[in-house]
Amino acid sequence: MQLELIVVLCFVILSKTILTESLQFTKSQKNYYRDKVKSMFYHAYNGYLNYAYPLDELKPLSCTGMDTWGSFSLTLIDSLDTLLVMGNETEFIRASNLILNSIKVDSNVNVSVFETNIRVVGGLLSAHLLSGRDGWPCSGPLLRLAERFAQKLLPAFNTDTGMPYGTVNLKYGVHKYETPITCTAGVGTMILEFGTLSKLTGEQKFAQRALDALWDSRSSLGLVGNHINVQNGEWTATDAGIGAGIDSYFEYLAKGALLFQRPKLMQQFNEFLKSVNRYVRKEDWFVWVSMMKGQVLLPIFQSLETFWPGILTLTGHVADAQRILLQYSHIVRQYGFLPEFYNLLNQETVKKRSGYPLRPEFIESVYYLYRATKDPWLLQLAADVITAIDYSCRTSCGFATIKDVNDHSVEDRMESFFLSETAKYLYLIFDEDNFINNDGTDSRVIDTPNGPCVLYAGGYIFNTEAHPLDPGALYCCSAKRHKDLRLLKDFDNQINFMELVETPIFSNGFFDPLSQEEVFFNFCGIWLNGKSMEEATINKNEVVENANIPQHIKNFQETNDNVSGIFPFGIDAFVETVFMLWFNVKQNLKMSFP
Repeated sequence: MQLELIVVLCFVILSKTILTESLQFTKSQKNYYRDKVKSMFYHAYNGYLNYAYPLDELKPLSCTGMDTWGSFSLTLIDSLDTLLVMGNETEFIRASNLILNSIKVDSNVNVSVFETNIRVVGGLLSAHLLSGRDGWPCSGPLLRLAERFAQKLLPAFNTDTGMPYGTVNLKYGVHKYETPITCTAGVGTMILEFGTLSKLTGEQKFAQRALDALWDSRSSLGLVGNHINVQNGEWTATDAGIGAGIDSYFEYLAKGALLFQRPKLMQQFNEFLKSVNRYVRKEDWFVWVSMMKGQVLLPIFQSLETFWPGILTLTGHVADAQRILLQYSHIVRQYGFLPEFYNLLNQETVKKRSGYPLRPEFIESVYYLYRATKDPWLLQLAADVITAIDYSCRTSCGFATIKDVNDHSVEDRMESFFLSETAKYLYLIFDEDNFINNDGTDSRVIDTPNGPCVLYAGGYIFNTEAHPLDPGALYCCSAKRHKDLRLLKDFDNQINFMELVETPIFSNGFFDPLSQEEVFFNFCGIWLNGKSMEEATINKNEVVENANIPQHIKNFQETNDNVSGIFPFGIDAFVETVFMLWFNVKQNLKMSFP
């Protein structure tokens, strides 16, 4: 019996070795598929420009266009960084100018907060960071446009919980009858884009408060549901899983931790991972369960779940990721594509949910796993996806959605994520020398108006629309703020800013400061219990009327009256407001100051 077992094991090992060797891709084969993806991208991109622009999306069967998410020329915005990934700077500049000269930010249009954030804000931020244009990386027209769009989304966060509405009007804000019911992903998929804006511009947003509110709303099992009331924090859909409505919340916890070096977010992801493995995972599949009791509600696989092996790889769980991806690959082999829904009990597609809208999640996980393992089997998976899309989805002007994976019938839609995600990940799998795949050996030190800065050091973090963000660039814009901080040297010696932020006047949950610099910039004219710096200084006499102002603050004010340009509302307003904060610290914490 022992001999038979040894023979079987040897056969398995030998078979895997032979299979692996047979799947080895030569350099020319990799280049073939790389160039094939590039050709497919330009076929779709040019089809959009010729037949659909300036509308949001191409209808690839009728070769016409349609608006879907707000009339922003969405496919063009989503394609900007893919152009740079494929090395076409000339077309990138032309497309960027088209966007900058035509996009209206204050239109009377209702938009999805989630989609506008990940596609428009994320696409513009990534394009800005990769562009190297004037003022980059701390200023520039694409960054300004991204910030304007983000500002238009801010009214959605005006809720009792800090969690945003799902829809906002760019001109008028949130309608008074807007539903407060929002999916979990819509609440928790903001930190990458808003956090990047905060790092580049110094202006804090509300994304962290929304994340904290979601974390505090988890069940006793450590699970979150699918939809929540953003005004009262009550769950309205309590089905828990890793698919549609929840997926990118988990993704942004892990990626937010990596991009901004926030261990707290990774701790939260790991806690959710434990609960998912305990209640949601069934062998190497994932089902939908009750967030309160853990019982199975729906034994359905969703194609959106296939992002999970990629996140597991990114967080170090490579072996688990390989096993799970192998299961998903069986469905791809069976149908040629992943259906939107697949019944795990009956092992068949679900009626009316059997399409494939050119989604990227499966190939995204293939990308991460290949970067981690270099397993040639993953290259073969990617090559098969390329062949299937080109054969079954190609039309005269683009690529069409598969309506039913059972017969490969098609329908008249090509979503923008085909160009921003699917094509990009496929291209990067076979273009191993691409700058996005840089392991850090080709980093550059560049001179910026704010001092030297290290860029292209590798480790790009993709948002959920596959827009890459360079972590190094996020720390290029702090030199000017360090200069501002030096003006506060004497004052800094007297007050511990990290204690200051814990006082009632600052404990508003709008940000999660990591450094003294960030704390400083939060009360330098941006947010103060929801008030602007100007509003705060108007009322400062009510607080400090009878106070004994320390001499070092008076000296600071007297010697810095001529540097008002540094601060949003002038140095006088700034110093007065800082003193107001100092007085509140003293009163609330009973701290002793000289």
